[in-house]
Amino acid sequence: MSTATTPGRVTTPSRDRPRRRLDWRLRFAALSLIWGFSFLLIKVGTDGYAPFHVTLGRLVFGTAVLAGAMAARRERLPRGARTWGHLTVAAFLLNALPFSLFAYAELTIPSTLAGICNATSPLWGMALSLVALSEDRPTRVRVAGLGLGFLGVLTVLGAWQGFQGLDATGTALALLASLSYPVGWIYVRRTLAGTSHSHLSMTGAQLLLATAQLAVVTPMFTALPTTLSVGPLLAIAALGALGTGLAVLLQYGLVAEVGPTTAQMVTYFIPVIATAAGVALLGESLTWSTPAGALIVLTGAALTQVRPKPRA
Repeated sequence: MSTATTPGRVTTPSRDRPRRRLDWRLRFAALSLIWGFSFLLIKVGTDGYAPFHVTLGRLVFGTAVLAGAMAARRERLPRGARTWGHLTVAAFLLNALPFSLFAYAELTIPSTLAGICNATSPLWGMALSLVALSEDRPTRVRVAGLGLGFLGVLTVLGAWQGFQGLDATGTALALLASLSYPVGWIYVRRTLAGTSHSHLSMTGAQLLLATAQLAVVTPMFTALPTTLSVGPLLAIAALGALGTGLAVLLQYGLVAEVGPTTAQMVTYFIPVIATAAGVALLGESLTWSTPAGALIVLTGAALTQVRPKPRA
């Protein structure tokens, strides 16, 4: 559920890192829980509101949290038409599009399946990087991880049974949402890498633009809600304030303190938590192929992140 651009500076971990080790582990666990429960919150939100309403509300609350953080740190929005143009595209690919697709997907598929589909993002990223990033060369291990990961997807979907009992449209939307993330990351890497603006400033502007995009699109396709559903509204507020706003702040803190490699390991905990939450709190059914396939997906995704050791 990564939602942020990371084009700028990466802060070097401080020298007092050992004293803060427990600190970052707690924040890592919190980020895993927040993003893992996000799929449950989407499901609850769509029980009372249309998918575009869920996404718009999520972005409004998430933007409010980042705006507060920017005000507290006296950060300003980035300047320059070129930067804002690229951020508009990033906002669509990393926020507006995948958030909306997941919301529509969960109208017909369980939150557990949506969480597992989200775990395919590293697989899509690996496949795309072979084409789009010339410096990202494949290795046998990474290619094997790619194949293993998509084998896990077929296992989750029950391919040997002809995908019986599976909503093809909802599953396709969830997989398309997970594909949108690496497309956005590659775009940001090509267009915004090395910018002098802070991560918080860039992401605040990105979420603001995504909110504006949904504010324009939502009235065109969805009527105003006729009733106020308190439970789903609270779920949307938590999804935005925690799953989008606070999660981004936690993510950046982890990247700055322990580096991006360790921070991105949160990806492998999200489907586990999403599955546990969906089964325990929403009563969603679980067959053996779902956890087995998820384990294969996560193993393949981990292998795609293995980089060859630099030669002496």
